[in-house]
This record gives sequence, structure tokens and C-alpha cells, in this order.
Amino acid sequence: MEDIDALLGFAPDYDSAIPYMRRTREYYAAIGYTTPYRWAHYLDAPFTALTKPLSQSRVSLITTAAPFQPGKGDQGPGAAYNGSAKFYQVYSGDSAVDHDLRISHIGYDRTHTSATDSGTWNALPALRRAAASGRIGAVAPRFHGAPTNRSHRVTVETDAPEMLARLREDRADVAVLVPNCPVCHQTVSLTARYLEANGIPTVVMGCAKDIVEHAAVARFLFSDFPLGNSAGKPHDVASQDQTLELALQVLESASGPQTTRQSPIRWAASGDWKLDYLNLDRISADELARRRAEFDRQKELARPNRIVKAA
Repeated sequence: MEDIDALLGFAPDYDSAIPYMRRTREYYAAIGYTTPYRWAHYLDAPFTALTKPLSQSRVSLITTAAPFQPGKGDQGPGAAYNGSAKFYQVYSGDSAVDHDLRISHIGYDRTHTSATDSGTWNALPALRRAAASGRIGAVAPRFHGAPTNRSHRVTVETDAPEMLARLREDRADVAVLVPNCPVCHQTVSLTARYLEANGIPTVVMGCAKDIVEHAAVARFLFSDFPLGNSAGKPHDVASQDQTLELALQVLESASGPQTTRQSPIRWAASGDWKLDYLNLDRISADELARRRAEFDRQKELARPNRIVKAA
């Protein structure tokens, strides 16, 4: 029988954007968390047009990566999920110097991401190169860390306003937001919406297409890469610069909200890596039980870092 897919040159059905919302919902139900998480959902998005060319603009970076914290356990390449390294308040750092930012505190793709090159999640070096070449006017004096918070309310009512205040202090003209894990993508989407509604144009650079588009943002550059690589491929500066350039082009060219552009860069010749992340078909019952126990343990490790706010 003739193979119609081969005849027509079709790609495998699985080689499309990973359905992160569905997979995470099914995964957490399988390990015992039966109340489904409600992902942020909007039908439209606020939109602020650029008021000046990017070559004259001050660009701010917002990241969900965390500064390395000595004494908080393994945070290096290949480290298991480390709840003790989480942060729960917006933080800021000097954009002019290098920072040791890591992603052990969040659920990136640990099977297909080596985490040996922070340039895949920290776009600050690429932004500096863009400023040096004149592509952007300047990097804002500080970059900012957005807490990965499952609470929509805390993100919208506490963290996003704080982020806006800091960007205004920095006199930032635009913001580039770089998430890592599934909830990170929601966090930066809600933050981007808030900034847009308050006059700051934004672009999200991410890998979880369904989550960002479900939340409805103004501008989104989608890279079909494993989570943890929103800023480009590891040990590939050209890829990282091209990914930022594509995001800057989305900033310039979007004529209205909910503009998505997909990066043409392919992670690998085969897309079978997409079959692994939180795929219940590939996780045994014993492994699910182990993960539930480990998840509960990490929640306890993260608890001391939480900021308790008055109701």
C-alpha cells in the first residue's frame, strides 16, 4: 500500500508544537493532584505601538531564571528540580555585568536540555551585542527577574506592578521577556499584558506556544525548542543572536496584538524529542509514584523562600 505521507512529504503528526497545557494537566492528575490547574485565558490583548525606532530605544530584559545561590543545593547543569533555589519576589541586576543565572528551580526539559549554556535562557549577552552593533539604542541599566508564580492574582496584582515600576525607573522603552518552564510562560505573558496596558511595548520569546497564545499577548516569537532554550540553541551564539533578532523584528513589524511569529530554526532533524516531556505514555507507574514523593519534598524545600503577604 502506498505511503501517502511519504508521497506528500508530510511530517509525523507528533512533530508540531507540544500541547503543554494538556500534558501538564494529565501529568499532575496522574501523580495525585486531581484539581486541574486553570491556565490564564484571554480572548484579546492590550497593545502598545513603538514610539521610536529600536535603534533609539532602551530595551529591558525580564527573565524567570534565578541567580545562583550558594548553599541552596545543586543548581548546575543536569541538576534535578531544586525547589530551595526558587525566588518569590521581583529582583533586579546590573545589565552591564555578567550574572550567574540558572534554571534548576523550574520545570524545564531536563531530558533534551543540557543547561550548560546560560545563553539559551539569558538573552542579556545577545542584547549587549545588539546594542554594540547599533541594532538597539541601549540595554536598560537593569534586567529583572519575574517570580514563577502559579497564582494568577499574585502575578497580576503584585509582581507585574512592581515590574512596571522598575522599568519606569530605568526609563525602559520596550521589554523582552524570556520564560523557561510552562508556568514561566504564563507568568511572563501576564506580565507582558500588564506592561502593554501601561504603555510599554513587549515581546515574549518562548517555547510553549499553547500557553502564551492562551493568555493572549501582544507579540510572541515562538521557538519550537525544548523548554529552557527560549533564547536560542546551546553553544550557538549565531542561533542566540538570530533568535533575538527575530524577536526584535516582531516588535517592529506587529501591526496589532496577538502577533505570533515562529522561528525557522529547527532544534534537530528529528522531532521525536517532543514525545518525551511529561508524556504519560512514557512514564511508568513506579516512576510516577517516585515523582509525586519528590514533588512534595521540593514543595517543602521551597516553603521557607515564600514571602507571606497580608490578605
